[in-house]
Amino acid sequence: MRGTLAQFRGYERSTRLLMVNQFTINLGFYMLMPYLAAHLAGPLGLAGWLVGLILGVRNFTQQGMFLVGGTLADRLGCKPLIIAGLALRTAGFAMLGLAQSVPALIAASAATGLAGALFNPATRAYLAADAGERRVEAFALFNVFYQAGILLGPLVGMVLTGIDFRITCLTAAGVFAVLGAVQIRALPARAPDDSTARKDGRPQSVAAQWRGILANRPFVLFSLAMTGSYVLSFQVYLALPLEVRRLGGDGDGGTAAVAVLFAVSGLATVLGQTRVTAWCKGRLSPGRALTWGLLTMGVAFAPLLPMTAAPLPESGIVRWLLIAAPPALCALLLALGTMIAYPFEMDTVVRLSGKRLVATHYGLYNTICGIGITVGNLATGAALDASRAAGLSALPWIALLTLGLGCAAAVYGLHRTGRLASPAPAGRAEPITA
Repeated sequence: MRGTLAQFRGYERSTRLLMVNQFTINLGFYMLMPYLAAHLAGPLGLAGWLVGLILGVRNFTQQGMFLVGGTLADRLGCKPLIIAGLALRTAGFAMLGLAQSVPALIAASAATGLAGALFNPATRAYLAADAGERRVEAFALFNVFYQAGILLGPLVGMVLTGIDFRITCLTAAGVFAVLGAVQIRALPARAPDDSTARKDGRPQSVAAQWRGILANRPFVLFSLAMTGSYVLSFQVYLALPLEVRRLGGDGDGGTAAVAVLFAVSGLATVLGQTRVTAWCKGRLSPGRALTWGLLTMGVAFAPLLPMTAAPLPESGIVRWLLIAAPPALCALLLALGTMIAYPFEMDTVVRLSGKRLVATHYGLYNTICGIGITVGNLATGAALDASRAAGLSALPWIALLTLGLGCAAAVYGLHRTGRLASPAPAGRAEPITA
């Protein structure tokens, strides 16, 4: 940890602030969101489909508006979008705690989703520009703060929700309000991306910008290839907990085993991310690092296959070891694969953008991956149901393993054909002179 702190202090103040921001954003978000469904279904007494609708609105709004948020960041500057997103998240979380009607809850959920679409691309574009040639290391450290917020948030939320869920909501809203005030005072403003203007000084249309990005074939192919990595990593929240509860039940043992999954994943990243990145950068090209990261994420599901081949003991410590250990090892390998790939992935987006309209590229990248996560989770859920009905419990894990290998092969192909290299620099817009 001393090396991580020393590395943190080596960055500019604005870069350090963005990393602390992400920790605080995740702290506030995860102290509330894991307990929202229980609040909606319990004290508010909403039907299951309404709970799903309210939660789905947040995800749909965020994924659907990433491209818009990135475009606005390039046109207006990153700082205004970061502040606007934090303000909107403040209002949305406060509404979730105080609202009683379904329309108000839907509006609050949409506001929290739109907030993420505003500040996420802007934050990453700002960090990429600020870190310069140290982007890979900066994104590695950024991921440490990101995961630390995910680890701590649910623990804080559990304590607050034990008192009253409204206190959790208002505390989370307060966290975002304070964070927004800090940004106003401490985050330096960055000029809008000058590539949003044409040579005659007039602004380029949004449609023309989007057409240009969609015509960037290497970027689009890379986005599609990396979508699988998000499907795989999301299984820590979907397939692995479902499998643990299927085998271990819904009692305290099953709950503890699920908690181990999250702890293993988060702690591994917090403790190992910067060392893994330093090792990879010293020995691997970005394309090879991405390939190895995806391979590791695919192979992560191999330890689950022996669980499907032999019956579990009826009781005892061996039974719980067999239930908890393979999913925990899977979660650890998924975290390792993400540690290997993530910093190089974020850097590759910047390189493929030609350092132009970076926030818009991040926005489209997040949208493509978000759609992939939705489709992938639907397919994974269907595979889990079908495998249980057919008695083929290995089917989902074989499918996920194959997905990881396929994505690794796709990224390696892009690397070998030179499509992950930086494009030739494009002409910049000429400044207007008096």
